[in-house]
Amino acid sequence: MRFARVAFLLWTGSLGVVGCQTDYAQLPTFSRERKLLQAVVEIPAGTNHEQVYDPETKDFRRIQRAGQDRQVEFLPYPGNFGFVPGTRTSAAPGFPQGRPLGVLILSESQPAGTVVEVLPVGLLLLDAAGLLEQVVLAIPARPSQQILPETATWAEFTQRYPAAKEILRLWFQHRGGPGEVRIVGWKDERFAQQQVRAAMR
Repeated sequence: MRFARVAFLLWTGSLGVVGCQTDYAQLPTFSRERKLLQAVVEIPAGTNHEQVYDPETKDFRRIQRAGQDRQVEFLPYPGNFGFVPGTRTSAAPGFPQGRPLGVLILSESQPAGTVVEVLPVGLLLLDAAGLLEQVVLAIPARPSQQILPETATWAEFTQRYPAAKEILRLWFQHRGGPGEVRIVGWKDERFAQQQVRAAMR
């Protein structure tokens, strides 16, 4: 009984022991067991507050602009925004070594730090203030988490949910200030998979 109590206190941190933090940046791009693409949620669906994972502190921090927490001055995020671990794109402000490939998971809201196995259905190309940004559009691989039934390809997504594509277009165009974000193009799931492979480090 005494051993069980000590173990519980250690587990809860009551003795001052700090638990290990997950190093999301070091997670594999594909899950080891099922070999499916993984995505880490940084910004849950339904919020306007923007945050990013900091691999140095292994924590999520708010994105700031001019000393103020940055938030979308429009409708909240239409999906769970995050990144594909084990990938790198070109350098960006605040990411001199390159930012991981972005991903938008079209599902119900998930807390920051949730790791989701996903199926890419497309890729969105953006011009964000002169920088090319790629965002993988994905659905959860687990059927119980899917909100867009029978959607595993770009063709199925655009045919079954054309209004969803239009909503995403409008949302991303209004995510920043006026004229700050421009839609460059949309690509299918094969192109998305190619970009994931190209971004793997």
